Amino acid sequence: MITAKVTSKGQITIPKKVREKLGIIPGENIGFTEKEGVFYVKKTLKKSPFDKWVGNLKTHKGLKTDKIIKDLRGR
Repeated sequence: MITAKVTSKGQITIPKKVREKLGIIPGENIGFTEKEGVFYVKKTLKKSPFDKWVGNLKTHKGLKTDKIIKDLRGR
C-alpha cells in the first residue's frame, strides 16, 4: 500500500508512483468518490467546450451544408 501524510491544513502530496500511474500533471484536478465507505481517487477529465455539440448533426446526415445551416437558423 502506498501512503501519504496529511498536513495540518488537510493537504497531501500524491506520491510520484501514483501520479505517474494516473497521468496527473501539475494544475490538473482529481476527484474523490465514495462507495460503501471506500473513497476512490480519480483523475478528472477536462471537458471541451465542444463536447456538447458531439453528435448534434446526426439528423442532418447526407444534407448539403447550405441546407443544414438554413435548418439550424430556422429558415
